[in-house]
Amino acid sequence: MSFEKLGLSEALLKAVSKKGYTTPSPIQEKAIPKILEGRDVLASAQTGTGKTAGFTLPMLQILAKESPQRKRKIRALILTPTRELAAQVYDNVREYSEYLDLKSTVIFGGVNQNPQVRTIRQGVDILIATPGRLLDLENQRLLSLSDVEFLVLDEADRMLDMGFLRDIKKVLSLVPKQRQNLLFSATFSREIKNFARDLLHNPVLVEATPENTTAEKVDHMMYRVDKSKKTALTIQLIKEGDWDQVLIFTRTKHGANRLSQKLDKAGISSSAIHGNKTQNARTKALSGFKKGSIRVLVATDIAARGLDIPLLPHVINYELPNVPEDYVHRIGRTGRAGASGEAISLVGLDEKDYVRGIERLLDMKIPKETVDGFEPTDTLASLEEAKKQQGSGRPDRRGGRSASRPKSNSGRGGNENRGHNKSKSGGNRRRNG
Repeated sequence: MSFEKLGLSEALLKAVSKKGYTTPSPIQEKAIPKILEGRDVLASAQTGTGKTAGFTLPMLQILAKESPQRKRKIRALILTPTRELAAQVYDNVREYSEYLDLKSTVIFGGVNQNPQVRTIRQGVDILIATPGRLLDLENQRLLSLSDVEFLVLDEADRMLDMGFLRDIKKVLSLVPKQRQNLLFSATFSREIKNFARDLLHNPVLVEATPENTTAEKVDHMMYRVDKSKKTALTIQLIKEGDWDQVLIFTRTKHGANRLSQKLDKAGISSSAIHGNKTQNARTKALSGFKKGSIRVLVATDIAARGLDIPLLPHVINYELPNVPEDYVHRIGRTGRAGASGEAISLVGLDEKDYVRGIERLLDMKIPKETVDGFEPTDTLASLEEAKKQQGSGRPDRRGGRSASRPKSNSGRGGNENRGHNKSKSGGNRRRNG
């Protein structure tokens, strides 16, 4: 199958060719013809499957059929959960519409609204936005959604997870009832299915991969490790594996900051991104990571959702997420665009239940190893005692943590290369299931 056979215009084929793409991905092959037919689409597609082009290309073709009015109005609205994803979708829209008479812009919070408002007043056909900033400007009567013909919800599952349901419903009340709707989600949870039932009209169901599965070219590995030694193991694996580009997930903002500081002290350039960082700081960190001036990016789940990092070889879960689907989102950063990658998890004794949940979701057993010198020494009894003492409110000298509770560093680790990436692997490893 070629892009020509999907029914795209010469202008779009030229833009696609300029980006170096010759063959559509499965999600593009399935979604583009249906969208061109004017159908509502409910699509299950993970990051890295080409989903953005899957909705952008047909949307642009439909919009380009009409000559622009003297005063351009917002005819297409793309909602995303995060600033980073909004910016990346905007970049794609701009690139694919290079040879079309269409104008687009992006708006999100965390930056001055005035430049965004000026661009909107000049007239745009396509608006990419996060819900908060969109409703803020609409409340100020600085934009109108009364002419929207196309509504796209990208990573809708994450928007619901982040509590945007009320905002989305408000947006739906502001756009015309007669419009084409596209809903893209990494997973088809019960909430997504219920939401889609209210939003979409007679939709076509499109799935790029089986529900809740991960990229085929991702190798999974878990290391059983003492909680107090996670940072040391992280540093050893990155250094001895000679890893140049590593994305690490922590559960908390403070954990991301602490790990980044410890990596820097160990001579591994890093930066943390999370909700407390300014948009400029997050953009700068991501840019440095892509260019190679920053070796490790430490992120929380919300900050990292939607990051577009081509050919990322290593994703590390310093702490496992307590929601199994988030594991799928995290490791979806690697193994993209046909490249292979590694998803590595550092697992403490208290994270066993999370492991079981992830393996049930993936319907697979993930290999597990230990590294000499980093074996778990904590016990379930000590962990339970620590929880009890923490609950009793007895602070210790470290500021609120029970004196008997094992120290927990905030960072992430990696694993040795198993056949496709540079790695010299640190320490002797023992596979244990």
